[in-house]
Amino acid sequence: MSKKQQLLKAAEAKVRTGGYNNFSFRELADEIGIKSSSVHYHFPTKADLGAELARQYTDNFLTNLGDPKILIADGKKPIEVYLQQFQCALTQDKKMCLCGLLGAETDGLPKKVKAQTQRFFEQNIEWLTQAYQQADGASEQAANAQAIATLSLLEGAMLVSKAMNDTAIFVTASAGLLATR
Repeated sequence: MSKKQQLLKAAEAKVRTGGYNNFSFRELADEIGIKSSSVHYHFPTKADLGAELARQYTDNFLTNLGDPKILIADGKKPIEVYLQQFQCALTQDKKMCLCGLLGAETDGLPKKVKAQTQRFFEQNIEWLTQAYQQADGASEQAANAQAIATLSLLEGAMLVSKAMNDTAIFVTASAGLLATR
């Protein structure tokens, strides 16, 4: 793993447990055993690192989901696959969605980090809209409304589960998503 990837991994762990302000370049440098100036070589500013982190997280999240059309062709239910990705982050990784945390901090984020965080939500809504259209034959407008509700429910359920230290809350809140699918 390159030093740049190590920095991103360390920063992701910090952000997913405490938000954007939960790390400094010095802490990241110490964690991976490099000089603080070396962090600046890869990411001139914290905003550059934060934006790249959110961009990479979004890309990886969507890649892990796959194409809704292919999931359906393979006999899988896209909404179930989507739900499992959130549930895995909460129950196995014991962490919040990176962009969910950043989204809660939106007013205090640098513009480029805010833009990449918004991209996460836009692309997830787009993916879910396609999934609902293909799985249910919903109109674009109805599918988009379902997509927004699904993403909002899962991000909120994750937040409440973490705050209450009870993953059963997430399971209870999200159970209705699969009831008819």
